[in-house]
Amino acid sequence: MKDDIWSRDEIESPCVKICVVHPESRLCTGCLRTIDEIGAWSKMTPEARREVMAELPSRAGQLTKRRGGRAARLQR
Repeated sequence: MKDDIWSRDEIESPCVKICVVHPESRLCTGCLRTIDEIGAWSKMTPEARREVMAELPSRAGQLTKRRGGRAARLQR
């Protein structure tokens, strides 16, 4: 049985429930959105959401793997 009452025509969130903001790029490591985009998502127009979604694949290269934890950060 399909419930049409709860179906939506809006673009779904790219959230994958891995909410960690990378300290240098300031992007969520799960969905690659900025904090501002995450906060504004529910108020964005479908067009604005499509623009963000189209840009997400190009952001993956901005994340660098963190190594060494706190000690490595203190050495910088």
